[in-house]
Amino acid sequence: MVRVLRAAAAQMGPTQRADAREHTLRRMLALLEEAAGRGASLVVFPELAFTTFFPRWLLEGEALDQYFERSIPNPAVTKLFDRARVLRVGFYVGYAELTPNGRRYNCAILVDRDGEILGRYRKVHLPGSVEPRPGARYQQLEKRYFDYGDLGFPAFRAGSAWAHAIMGMMICNDRRWPESWRVLGLQGVELVCIGYNSAAYDPNGGVSEDASLRTFHSTLVTQANAYMNATWAISVAKAGEEDGSGLIGGSCIVDPNGCIVAQAATLSDEVIVADVDLNLCRQGKDKMFNFAAHRRPEQYRVLTERAGVIEPAVLDAD
Repeated sequence: MVRVLRAAAAQMGPTQRADAREHTLRRMLALLEEAAGRGASLVVFPELAFTTFFPRWLLEGEALDQYFERSIPNPAVTKLFDRARVLRVGFYVGYAELTPNGRRYNCAILVDRDGEILGRYRKVHLPGSVEPRPGARYQQLEKRYFDYGDLGFPAFRAGSAWAHAIMGMMICNDRRWPESWRVLGLQGVELVCIGYNSAAYDPNGGVSEDASLRTFHSTLVTQANAYMNATWAISVAKAGEEDGSGLIGGSCIVDPNGCIVAQAATLSDEVIVADVDLNLCRQGKDKMFNFAAHRRPEQYRVLTERAGVIEPAVLDAD
């Protein structure tokens, strides 16, 4: 049975703090139109796609609340949902979620071609700190503004329009943790959608990382984990100089062998497209990464019993 869908990564250039929501939405609509015009039925947008990356600032009250969506869709973003429905294109999009009970999450949703929400994911691996780092030029305050995701890593079965694909989601830092991928892999995932806003410098301070190294790491983890879980992956950036703070690009579509089949060439708004043959997942899932045949979970208990490192004791020299 042929199981192919055409998917697009809709990389976005920077969204400045002063940019109006309508301006950002027009850019997203243009990317959606281009992707649809190139035959895509799925478009993947970045993390926090509707706003600038606001966790780089210390904010309170309305200055913070303005970046959160209290419902999705809502009047500020409904044009994206409406146009996608007309075009018969589904999408993944990341945004800041404020729930009715006051919880805040770095969230992403997967919307099918009928405009219905197929799945929701809340970021688990929050980087940065709660309190600002003294003297730091750039801050990373996701731990201050977001609660840890409470939905786990669910997989979702798409309908016939997407060849009944088993789909999963991650957000930014999640892609750097193999546990994220393996939980999805154990649900048979065939296509992972990822949005990110990744700094083009060491976000924890220091000068040991630059844009080139961080782009390499972003691509590396996508390729390696796609291979080790025999899944397609679409990893999409918000990129460029955003209010004086650099973000890497490197958006890519990776096949189940870990090979890049399409990659962005700029730090601007850019669409890349690939035909996602879900049957290519079978080679890895049925052979090298046949989990039922080869995994030994009884030997992996430390993965769930421990968060931090415990080193072996130092033995006294004889």
